[in-house]
Amino acid sequence: MRVLITGGAGFIGSHLAERHLQMGDEVDVIDNFATGSIENIKHLEENPKFTYTVDDVRNVKAMGPLIDECDIIYHLAAAVGVDYIIDNFLQSLMTNIRGTEVILELANEKKKKVILASTSEIYGKKNGHVPFREDSDRILGPTTVIRWHYSTSKAVDELFALAYWREKRLPCVIFRPFNVIGPRQTEAAGVVPRFVKNALLGHPISIYGDGEQSRCWTYIDDALDGLVELAMSDRAVGEIFNLGSQFGSTIKELAYKIKGMTDSDSTIDLVPYDQVWNKGDYEDLIYRVPDLAKIRDVVGYDPKVDLDEALARIISHYAR
Repeated sequence: MRVLITGGAGFIGSHLAERHLQMGDEVDVIDNFATGSIENIKHLEENPKFTYTVDDVRNVKAMGPLIDECDIIYHLAAAVGVDYIIDNFLQSLMTNIRGTEVILELANEKKKKVILASTSEIYGKKNGHVPFREDSDRILGPTTVIRWHYSTSKAVDELFALAYWREKRLPCVIFRPFNVIGPRQTEAAGVVPRFVKNALLGHPISIYGDGEQSRCWTYIDDALDGLVELAMSDRAVGEIFNLGSQFGSTIKELAYKIKGMTDSDSTIDLVPYDQVWNKGDYEDLIYRVPDLAKIRDVVGYDPKVDLDEALARIISHYAR
């Protein structure tokens, strides 16, 4: 099988490329390196079944041949990281929405299966239903708060994919990842690498807000297990799935756990949001907890790497 991964030089994409190569598949990656890195895939270059293209997914001329030659598409390319999204408001919208339009338009010509990465931010604020089910209502803040445009752009992506499935029978599977963590994740895209690196260096561990935000942490190996199973499943086509874990903590608990596991002298400081971002640009998601009943039923998904083990692996990676 030949697999195409957009955004394949990113954190999840590079690990996914490794997984499919280990399965014996051919893997093509396309990435413009806006948030991905050549270092994430450099070790794969010697594999004759691996190729990569440096380009933008909005470039139809670049995407056409790649999609024609593949059997399945993982569309992971997107603007990611709060700082990047706030600093590149228009570019982020164009990448997330137009990029997905291009992928779906080209995939539909040959009816190539598309696995679309959405986001747990789809759900927005606490809406009275925690954990979040795939059919939970969405409650977002005003459009004047830049933070909410990422959730909105990914919702548009989902609607495009669902429309292509319902009207044109393009096989699509949508997954909403919940705080996937592991080696290669950047500080800009995740709180775990930022906390771990600062703890190892003895720098202050800064918590934005009051630290009471609840998260569930999904180790990359577990996330890939679920993602690949979804991609291979006929039952998953035309459906949306949470991809997360039951291993949760608050951000404050996470900081103290990392400080203890690294035997760090770092202080733990609470930093108001308006000292990090312009007032009115950012509003946090207090709860991000997934209901996993649907993905368990369809593909038997069962995440096994708990938070302590995940952090131990990540700390070992960065301590080298």
